[in-house]
Amino acid sequence: MAAAKPSLGRLLPGSSILFLCDMQEKFRHVAYFPQIVSVAARMLKVARRLEVPTVLTEQYPQGLGPTVPELGAEGLRPLTKTCFSMVPVARQELDARPQLRSVLLCGIEAQVCILNTALDLMDRGLQVHVVVDACSSRSQVDRLVALARMRQSGAFLSTSEGLILQLVGDAAHPQFKEIQKIIKEPAPDSGLLGLFQGQNPLLR
Repeated sequence: MAAAKPSLGRLLPGSSILFLCDMQEKFRHVAYFPQIVSVAARMLKVARRLEVPTVLTEQYPQGLGPTVPELGAEGLRPLTKTCFSMVPVARQELDARPQLRSVLLCGIEAQVCILNTALDLMDRGLQVHVVVDACSSRSQVDRLVALARMRQSGAFLSTSEGLILQLVGDAAHPQFKEIQKIIKEPAPDSGLLGLFQGQNPLLR
């Protein structure tokens, strides 16, 4: 009997959703926070262009403040949570989309809400694409180990530009020129090169 074909992690707008996790005022001390938010804002702009639905959460906003305005999330109703996963508060959004296959995951912190969200989503049978240049932690060690942990569990690690162009799929796409303007400038450096370069045993 032939072995089961491993998942390739293909992305299609019609079966994808974007998750934006907890990019709030009191988290501005997270490493590379401005860059993370900038990249997540790109993902949101593209999602809107391609009609990819989006879920936005806020962790205990009474104490940690609202979503930062730089994200450009006007018009999205944030889901308030205390759980260290987006899935419990997003369950209704997920259940309403039986065609859903892929979740693009951005936000903070990698070792807490991003990791637990990824595990919960994979437990539901969904493919998780962690947008590595749109996820961070206060500690870069926590960030690195969380990325490795998610990869061990079956999540896909990708850059924002790689995921955006997967979603577009073709330079003949009617939205391609507008999306090309969004990604014309390279994504800002969020410290990933130092995490990935060299003989890093966690990401082999």
